[in-house]
Amino acid sequence: MGTVARPFIFAWHFLTTIPLSRTHHEPTAPELAASMAWYSTVGLMLGAILALSDMVLSRVFAQEVVNILLIVLLVSLTRGLHQDGLADTLDGLAGGRTPADRLSIMRDPRIGAMGATGLFLSLILRYASLLALPQSLRLPALVCMPALGRCAMVVLAWLVPYARTGGGLASPFLAHLSVFHVMVSTLVLAAALTIGLGVTATILTVIGSCLALIAIQTACRTLFGGITGDTLGATNEIVEITFLLLVPLVLVLS
Repeated sequence: MGTVARPFIFAWHFLTTIPLSRTHHEPTAPELAASMAWYSTVGLMLGAILALSDMVLSRVFAQEVVNILLIVLLVSLTRGLHQDGLADTLDGLAGGRTPADRLSIMRDPRIGAMGATGLFLSLILRYASLLALPQSLRLPALVCMPALGRCAMVVLAWLVPYARTGGGLASPFLAHLSVFHVMVSTLVLAAALTIGLGVTATILTVIGSCLALIAIQTACRTLFGGITGDTLGATNEIVEITFLLLVPLVLVLS
């Protein structure tokens, strides 16, 4: 594989369950960092799968059923990676009094009451927001949603230092992450939003996402001493659901 293809395939394999190459490739730390520049692109491809599935399923099932099937599809395509991060983050918040305690709890593979409750509520919110999507914005919203969540992870990873001293799942990705990788991911997302939702909606989405990331990065620094793979996964879920909930406002404000 070429120097460009390898980071893309690493991003695709990490963010999805669909194999692109049967050959086992050992990525270097710089390649893992470079792969994050492709996160928005992979997100757009996932969104395209959701949008296409929505069009096909809507011919057969009621909208309520389609929304549930889309959620199942997205979780299946991403092996529940971000849902797991959200649940672990909430368990850490609920059970720990110090950043070290919270990080320790988040390593426990078992899910606690707060994690299970938060995960359930996030799925309900995602379903309700899909149900409330205006039909005219449904397709671009489905396409852009996964890209926005994954771009938010890249930006947060660049803004906030890694919390664990002993390393972890996200550590190799962040060691060489640069502003160039962040800019590439952000520009791809901005182009997709502009094409799909228009300039006004893109500006509103960027402003809203920036405000959300400011709040999230402050919470990560204060409560965990930095970011982890789990908090990045939780960020993806929060940003995606918030985006879907606010999309109907585009028709009002634009």
